[in-house]
Amino acid sequence: MDKILEKVPLGEKIGYSLGDAAANLVFQMMMIYQLKFYTDVFGLEGAVAGTVLLVARIVDAFVDPTAGILSDKTQTKWGKFRPWVIWTALPFMVFYVLAFYNPGIENKGLVAIYAGISYVLLMSLYSFNNTPYSSLGGVMTADIKERTSITSIRFVAATVAQFVVQGLTLPLVHKFGRGSGADDAQGWLTTITIFALVGFVFLIIAGFSAKERIAPPASQKMDIKNDIKGLFADVSWRSMFVLTLFVFITLAMWGSAMCYYFQHYVDLQSLGLFLDKLGLVKDEGAVLGVGMQILDSFSLLATRATDGTISPLEAYSIGLSVFNMAGAIVQLIGVMTLSEFLANRYGKKSTFIVCLALTALFTAAFILPSKDDIGLIFILGILKSLAYAPTVPLLWAMIADVADHMEYVSHRRATGLCFSGVVFALKAGLGVGGAIAGVILSAFGYVNDIQITQSAESLLGIRLASSVVPGICFGIGVVALFFYPISKALNEKMQAELVKRRAEE
Repeated sequence: MDKILEKVPLGEKIGYSLGDAAANLVFQMMMIYQLKFYTDVFGLEGAVAGTVLLVARIVDAFVDPTAGILSDKTQTKWGKFRPWVIWTALPFMVFYVLAFYNPGIENKGLVAIYAGISYVLLMSLYSFNNTPYSSLGGVMTADIKERTSITSIRFVAATVAQFVVQGLTLPLVHKFGRGSGADDAQGWLTTITIFALVGFVFLIIAGFSAKERIAPPASQKMDIKNDIKGLFADVSWRSMFVLTLFVFITLAMWGSAMCYYFQHYVDLQSLGLFLDKLGLVKDEGAVLGVGMQILDSFSLLATRATDGTISPLEAYSIGLSVFNMAGAIVQLIGVMTLSEFLANRYGKKSTFIVCLALTALFTAAFILPSKDDIGLIFILGILKSLAYAPTVPLLWAMIADVADHMEYVSHRRATGLCFSGVVFALKAGLGVGGAIAGVILSAFGYVNDIQITQSAESLLGIRLASSVVPGICFGIGVVALFFYPISKALNEKMQAELVKRRAEE
């Protein structure tokens, strides 16, 4: 059997998947907590913080294609993409730590400069690591089902990392802090350092695990100008670029806004009572069982004082963490049980359209709950996660199909360049989504002081950034998918033709 169609060993799939777990230890943190870190720890205004996130996108316009071109040009006995995953692992994680390090600068202008430089360097290393990593997944096999299987396992690992970051970050920050609250700088630094160490190990394992089985035609010469021209001319790539851009604009905007939504809009007393019903509240001085001790070691138990009250800070940090963990668990189940099944039965495109449309609907519905309707807020979060779950692995599997489509049409393969463009869209979405959230907060009068009760106008801005606006952005992604030409039938025809061509080389 041709090596490009052979079964990929399970161990190789799992090893490769750890690279995305590492990437998500970074990405989820940037998506959910970067804006809040800038406003509440660095003390930057929302619009200024948003500008910092946008500045990096200008640099990305040059860095991302460079990463793709260089990885395509790389020739080693280990392949084109694997070496980059290994080479960049350490600096990537070092700059991850620096992006969440508070140097204690008092001047807000200098703080903004430090934030901008550290963020740009982190995102640049993200490109030089994640573009080759993502490209690697596109050359491990040409088999359609195996490719979907690889991406499904990959995103199981990614979802586990999402669970850890979204669920444990605030409790760990609180645990490792010096008693000043969930925004304590030392707590952030210690937490990020732990994530960075784990991420480094995972990237090294991924780089040594995966094998590259698909290579450009032996006769193909490097022609950057024509490859870039072919990239922009390919309607499937343009569709995936727009889809990726708006999906990650939405994820970044919604993820950032939900931190403010829980802290300022949700009634924290009601949230505390909800946690009590879930068994996540302990009495002060109570003797705990083993299970409760484990939860308490991660600061996932709120403490009921002798007067019967629960700290609003604990209610917020634990409540948001439980909300995120519930969503991550549901998403994990959806990825494992629905993605591959639906894609193989109905095709990637049809599955993505339906699931993303439902995700847009459930996201927009977050405008509906009252501040004390905690149950409805959690139900909407679970429904949104379940609807979105099948799309998670399909995005990168579809981009791999785009690289094949470009080769099918032009007889040239430029996997790294193809993936670099989409990685740029991902990072642009990350920056633009965070910036939009920051601008909305500033426009509606958000005050970056956890002790201040936000105005009704400010709360409206927080709610809009958490519901209607991201729902519309998801809807734009749905529209982009209708222009994606690679149906299940075309994909099967395309793969058969490419296998024939490669056999004749």
